[in-house]
Amino acid sequence: MCLRLTELCLLEPKRSKRPPTEGWGGGAGGAAPPGRAPGSGGKGWSAGGPARLPAHLPRPHRPLPPRGALWDPAAGCAASSAVLVMGLQPSPVLLASLGVGLLTLAGVALGAYLVRRSRRPPVTLLDPNEKYRLRLLDKTTVNHNTKRFRFALPTAHHVLGLPVGKHVYLSARIDGNLVIRPYTPVTSDEDQGYVDLVIKVYLKGVHPKFPEGGKMSQYLDSLKIGDMVEFRGPSGLLTYAGKGKFNIQPNKKAPPEACVARNLGMIAGGTGITPMLQLIRAILKDPEDPTQCSLLFANQTEKDIILREDLEELQARHPNRFKLWFTLDHPPEGWAYSKGFVSADMIRERLPAPGEDTLLLLCGPPPMVQQACHPSLDKLGYSPKMRFTY
Repeated sequence: MCLRLTELCLLEPKRSKRPPTEGWGGGAGGAAPPGRAPGSGGKGWSAGGPARLPAHLPRPHRPLPPRGALWDPAAGCAASSAVLVMGLQPSPVLLASLGVGLLTLAGVALGAYLVRRSRRPPVTLLDPNEKYRLRLLDKTTVNHNTKRFRFALPTAHHVLGLPVGKHVYLSARIDGNLVIRPYTPVTSDEDQGYVDLVIKVYLKGVHPKFPEGGKMSQYLDSLKIGDMVEFRGPSGLLTYAGKGKFNIQPNKKAPPEACVARNLGMIAGGTGITPMLQLIRAILKDPEDPTQCSLLFANQTEKDIILREDLEELQARHPNRFKLWFTLDHPPEGWAYSKGFVSADMIRERLPAPGEDTLLLLCGPPPMVQQACHPSLDKLGYSPKMRFTY
């Protein structure tokens, strides 16, 4: 449309055969246009003859110069554009063209939206009540008693579809009995085509309190590449919505309650670190998330600390947003962190103080959580609403 207006501006109107007269409409020889006195204006070309404008149209604010004279293109375009906009009625053909153009533009916008939507990766866990059989892709050793299991999702483009804070259940028939265990992946929905689980393998005859070892962990350790395992989820009572916002269900049948925590404290023991790592990564990934994270990680020995490199890397990259502290039952000589079970003094020194914007998360062996953590939290004044146990 702009090109057509410009082209119109460059066209020189046909001149009347009559000699130029004063003003716009013939000076002494014709009627003056509306709003202009006869003979007003300077010498200029005549609007009479074949190039006469209809009487109802407004005249440009200045005449075009005579042939051979200098002409101001901007002024001429402005005048002609004003005539077109204010006076000319759009033709049916023009209206039809505009309608087709608008429909085309809307179609292009809708198509672009659908393309973007179609690019979202497909989700594996579509129904939390269904079981999904996933194939074991790889099995690697993390330390002396822990392994990383990688399972293939349905396609290379699939994601697991696990909200932050949720976990999955693995189920298997072992010695004729159905065994079900919860696990939190160490991968996220940014990883397509696979899901990783870091699992401590409790072997038979190693721990005196568990002479039979871990049924599920030993079963997973016995799998061959290509074997199938049943996954179910998402499951869990806690969901992280971002920016310090948590949705927590008091129990499975209760609706979730909203909670905002600017100070997040975490106590983890052994493989209980996996849900904490999932949450820490999600918070630190968002530069606008104001949540401050503090982690107290308990283990028996230094070699039992899993995912230590991941945690220390996160602390190094976000020293003002993530505080990391360890405690060991049997520390080596020169150990720079705490020694012994989780205590009230450790919690007071390393985790955020009780408050309306404080939330403490706990995950680990039941003896640690029930016998060490909760009594200490009671002593320090953390109310039940300030803590959540996985």
